[in-house]
Amino acid sequence: MIRKEMIAMLLAGGQGSRLGVLTAKVAKPAVAFGGKYRIIDFPLSNCINSGIDTVGVLTQYQPLRLNTHIGIGIPWDLDRNNGGVTVLPPYEKSNNSEWYSGTANAIYQNMNYMESYNPEYVLILSGDHIYKMDYEVMLDFHKENHADVTIATMPVPIEEASRFGIVIADENKKIQDFEEKPAEPRSNLASMGIYIFSWNVLKEALHAMKDQSGCDFGKHIIPYCHERGKRLFAYEFNGYWKDVGTLGSYWEANMELIDLIPEFNLYEEYWKIYTKSDIIEPQYLSEDSVVEKSIIGEGSEIYGEVHSSVIGAGVTIGKGSVVRNSIIMKGTQIGEGVTIDKSIVAENCQIGNNVVLGVGEEAPNKLNASIYSFGLVTIGEDSVVPDGVQIGKNTAISGVTEKEDYPDGILESGEVIIKAGDSE
Repeated sequence: MIRKEMIAMLLAGGQGSRLGVLTAKVAKPAVAFGGKYRIIDFPLSNCINSGIDTVGVLTQYQPLRLNTHIGIGIPWDLDRNNGGVTVLPPYEKSNNSEWYSGTANAIYQNMNYMESYNPEYVLILSGDHIYKMDYEVMLDFHKENHADVTIATMPVPIEEASRFGIVIADENKKIQDFEEKPAEPRSNLASMGIYIFSWNVLKEALHAMKDQSGCDFGKHIIPYCHERGKRLFAYEFNGYWKDVGTLGSYWEANMELIDLIPEFNLYEEYWKIYTKSDIIEPQYLSEDSVVEKSIIGEGSEIYGEVHSSVIGAGVTIGKGSVVRNSIIMKGTQIGEGVTIDKSIVAENCQIGNNVVLGVGEEAPNKLNASIYSFGLVTIGEDSVVPDGVQIGKNTAISGVTEKEDYPDGILESGEVIIKAGDSE
């Protein structure tokens, strides 16, 4: 095996529970984004654009869609004999069977994979962020500072800082202190959950902390390295970066793609985002259709109106239907005379004729007000909504629903229908 200077370990096992019914059947990194992509396409594309050709993808929760999507890595030019992309699920060992119990525990369980490349540096990535970053520039920063650990950071508004791991660095960017989600932050420099470790430092820290319950980088490995006087540095990133961990941030990030001058540009020649694309027919817009400021996926048929929305591949929008400020994912069929406003409709759903999504005033969601908020209607994949019903705001639907599920033909704001066998 040829020695690799730097390999990437991409953590993609997350359930993404804050995305509610969107992740009932699929891991968060495999959720669709931007009409064409999946969230994991962004870190994978960053790797190959940064010259990193060896990537271990650690999967756990609902891995089938993710595994099928990644395959042998052809879309990202990661189908290599030496290196390439390797999917790394948890596996049964001779004496016990163990799920990944934390970010660092997942990496520790794949020590043999990393050892086989004997890298100088290991890049740790998360599979659920939307951004473009040249990891090679970050590695140069790591080398220049003779760092043991480099943490990618970015400034956040101080009032939001308590949601993040916060680093306190001196004028040379050397980290003086690290606080995980502090109540009263002393800095606004937030960790992005992207780390470069010198291999020997990572190996020592993982072995030392291997018995720590739920071993995590932010809570355990970084503090361990800091306490032992390792050289920790903050690499400041000033580009676009979004953790799409909530329905609100996921919806916002999609809507930002269709701004007149998008903050995050999918059309740059020099930094392409690659994905596994199906070979399907071109999109079709009927003579009566209206499309304004939207992304329309290939294979979609539009007979109604689409305004400020992101439409995936193979979607049909029937005559007289109007879709506004919404995300409609791949394969969904929308009937005639439908009105959809500020909604997220997952893959392969069927929305009947004369349905209205997003009516009335907002009300807190009765199942989970922190997840189903932002005034959104959220419909999980493979769901069916019958003809003629109206659905309020901060609502969630999952499964095949029938007329009887809607008292007086309405699902009031803040209500939920989750059919047996579908996750909340």
